[in-house]
Amino acid sequence: MEQIETVIIGGGQAGLAAGYHLRRRGRPHVILEAAPRIGDSWRQRWDSLRLFTPARYSSLPGRPFPAPAWTFPTRLEFADYLADYAAQFRLPVRTGDAVRRLSSDGDGYQVDTTHARYAARNVVIATGFDRLPRLPDFAARLDPRVPQLHSADYREPGQFGDGTVLVVGAGNSGADIALELARTHQVLLSGRHPGHLPWRIERGLTPLLCPLTFFAFRHLLTVRTPPGRRLRPYVFAHGGPLVRVKPADLAAAGITRVPRVTGVRDGLPLLADGRAVPVSGVLWCTGYRPDLSWIDLPGFGGPEPAHRRGVVIGHPGLYLVGWIFQYALASSMIQGVGRDAAHIAKRISINSIAGTRAAA
Repeated sequence: MEQIETVIIGGGQAGLAAGYHLRRRGRPHVILEAAPRIGDSWRQRWDSLRLFTPARYSSLPGRPFPAPAWTFPTRLEFADYLADYAAQFRLPVRTGDAVRRLSSDGDGYQVDTTHARYAARNVVIATGFDRLPRLPDFAARLDPRVPQLHSADYREPGQFGDGTVLVVGAGNSGADIALELARTHQVLLSGRHPGHLPWRIERGLTPLLCPLTFFAFRHLLTVRTPPGRRLRPYVFAHGGPLVRVKPADLAAAGITRVPRVTGVRDGLPLLADGRAVPVSGVLWCTGYRPDLSWIDLPGFGGPEPAHRRGVVIGHPGLYLVGWIFQYALASSMIQGVGRDAAHIAKRISINSIAGTRAAA
């Protein structure tokens, strides 16, 4: 049993930001990352993925992203940035060690991993909200001759044979991938339009409008403002607006919008208008759901534990970073995790110093 003041579970952008702020405050900690390398969660995304935020807003605290401010990094560039970030600040990341169970040991927490066991006064859960691909129950009833993938497993258009591909889910991932598929396939796109930014983020007024947008994401749309409180349930249910793609882009690419998919009939996807559409493949861009099954603590049976700005209620020393709308709309975005991580690190430092004085 290794004893450590704070264990951070997850070595992505949220976990690294938390480690950065704890190191600045001189608090001992360790960061546990299940993947073999830092940044692997980004390396496993589809090949053509570029970030939806420009480089100026794709940085973690203390290190600007090394690219022109209004360019959009690729997934591999950002994965390498995370690895370089951890190396520059000498963050104590232990890779290839997946957490199997988090439980209480009376005075603090016990973290059981593939290779070790830790006793910690504090635990920061930075594994991200989006962990497990979400699929409708009826997906299993599709004809097995019709290949289907979740966006988590999509890499490039060649994974589908010739013919029509149905993309289910019209959020940022679905719209981006539908455009890519449309170069080689006939594409049907199912899902409600989530709204979109009213300007092109890659040209024009971006240097003026992007700062205003992200200011709103960080400061105006928070759990403390009426607009933020109204928006938060919608974001949990539907995600955010389209950032890069516009409806006109989808139409220009020849993508056909169809009603939502409600089930399966005769092995084919069934639309809300009663049509069963013959397709040669289905791509589910239906999002993810959190995986809290490894947390053996009261209050973690639902989709979101009760917390105030990442401080979990009823579990002293337990914290969240990188959660959707944890404090603001920006909380799960790259440029938003640093502020929440700083808040959590401050709480840990204050509580740890108070505990040391009380023990003395």
